Amino acid sequence: EVQLQASGGGLVQTGGSLRLSCAASGINYDDYAITWFRQAPGKEREAVSCISHYDGSTYSADFVKGRFTISSNNAKNTVYLEMNNLEPEDTAVYYCAALLGYCSPYPVYFEYNLWGQGTLVTVSS
Repeated sequence: EVQLQASGGGLVQTGGSLRLSCAASGINYDDYAITWFRQAPGKEREAVSCISHYDGSTYSADFVKGRFTISSNNAKNTVYLEMNNLEPEDTAVYYCAALLGYCSPYPVYFEYNLWGQGTLVTVSS
């Protein structure tokens, strides 16, 4: 069974940090790119950061550069999103998703058909 298990969300104050985890099972991890998306209330789901185990490509949205870091522990089939200096605008449900191959220069949610369940990040001002 293919499964992406997202975890690590929570409530933090402005300037705080969280680390999200996405544990993958049932897929050949080395063939996939894992992307973190987020969706705030009333807004479209947007890509945050991507890492590909297929070709090493990565992607980070402009709004998180310098604050968020994506990494992977291949031994654990887990991708992490380290989020620092969080802002209220980062409040959203964060999802991880998997796609065969590389990270697109502009990942869009409708390209992906493997999704985790989402984890809520709330940043208070």
